[in-house]
Amino acid sequence: MPGLFITFEGIDGCGKTTQIKMLAALLAANSIPHLVTCEPGGTKIGSQIRQILLDNKNHQLSATTELLLYAADRAQHVSETLKPALDKNQIVLSDRYTDATLAYQGFGRKLSQPLIKELNKIATNSLIPDITILFDLPVPLANERMLSPSSERSKDRLENEKKEFHQRVREGYLSLAKEFPERFFIINTIDKEKAVFQEVCQVILPKINLLYPITNHVIK
Repeated sequence: MPGLFITFEGIDGCGKTTQIKMLAALLAANSIPHLVTCEPGGTKIGSQIRQILLDNKNHQLSATTELLLYAADRAQHVSETLKPALDKNQIVLSDRYTDATLAYQGFGRKLSQPLIKELNKIATNSLIPDITILFDLPVPLANERMLSPSSERSKDRLENEKKEFHQRVREGYLSLAKEFPERFFIINTIDKEKAVFQEVCQVILPKINLLYPITNHVIK
């Protein structure tokens, strides 16, 4: 019985990390074996790469260097974390994966899409998500959320990019959803967290139920 690989994508500030936490809590309440991970930084080596990628001091980092660092992080992530978890029949929830590189470095940085797809293929050994949830939110609203008083951290190097960059990233994600409709599900995150989570559950829980029964549907 194989595991289930679910990725969560969207522009910075879209609310995906909160939704992942809510889903992980629901899986834990049902004693379903799962793994929550992220890119970049899903391994010890990846955490070191993440520091380089997101450090605001690294303003001289070229777009190509950035792309290759993401590929290196992903290769380690797949071999050390993702594949072993899936081999153990776990439900894997990953905060970003290959589509993020296509959106940010492809559409955002305007690097070659065919090149990025080839690098992704090499780095992942052709591991493709079963489901990709795209949390869509207009760029101004996402920026407002990141700047809200409740935000507990300052913006990183990519989050500090200009509005035009993030708009290209959003448009890139929507383009990818059209290119891969068999695995992409778009969820608008303008609504409140619980309403959004209900939509997440409608998409994901039927797939999880094929592997593990969900009996406790309480959302805290």
